[in-house]
Amino acid sequence: MTKKKQTEEKETIDKNTTKKTSGEKSVKHNKSEKETKDTIKEEKEVKKETKKDKKVKETKEEKVTEKVIEKKEKTDAEKLVDMEDKYLRLIAEYDNYRKRTLKEKMELLKSAGEDIIVNLLPVLDDFERALNHIDEAPDTDSVKEGINLIYNKFSDLLKQRGVKNIDAKNKEFDTDLHEAITKIPAPSDDLKGKVVDVIEKGYYLKDKVIRYSKVVIGE
Repeated sequence: MTKKKQTEEKETIDKNTTKKTSGEKSVKHNKSEKETKDTIKEEKEVKKETKKDKKVKETKEEKVTEKVIEKKEKTDAEKLVDMEDKYLRLIAEYDNYRKRTLKEKMELLKSAGEDIIVNLLPVLDDFERALNHIDEAPDTDSVKEGINLIYNKFSDLLKQRGVKNIDAKNKEFDTDLHEAITKIPAPSDDLKGKVVDVIEKGYYLKDKVIRYSKVVIGE
């Protein structure tokens, strides 16, 4: 083999080697680009999945929040219904109490003096017996005695009920107890401005004046 031919073969081998190396580099480069693209694609998909998961989570949280709010609103509505029910019951109870009290008051007014009337009936009986026998009485003393008995019985009954007369004669004139009918010259100096005579007795019921004494004042 000549030197020239050897040189040509060597150049051919070098070209092939260079081409092979260049091809390998190109393949490696293409493979690297593909891997990079795949990585970027995977990252994008991961980010996309992450965003999707985040959105799903937020949606779930929103639904839970809405349920909580709805439950709270429902609870408030139930409370309002309970309050309205209690209010209506209270109104009904008060109305029943008012009607019952009014009925009791009317019944009390109808029968307020019943016990007093029942206790007065025996006095009325005594008057009727006295009237039936007044013409048969042998003397006036027995009539007077019967009248006194009836009067005392009637007075005792009134005292038992808290009725008592107002002591007015020879007392200082008091507008809270007395009603002046007229004035006359005082029989003595010590009776000036005082009650000289009682025309009609006044009475207390317990400590309340139920009738003023009608009196004559000395001046």
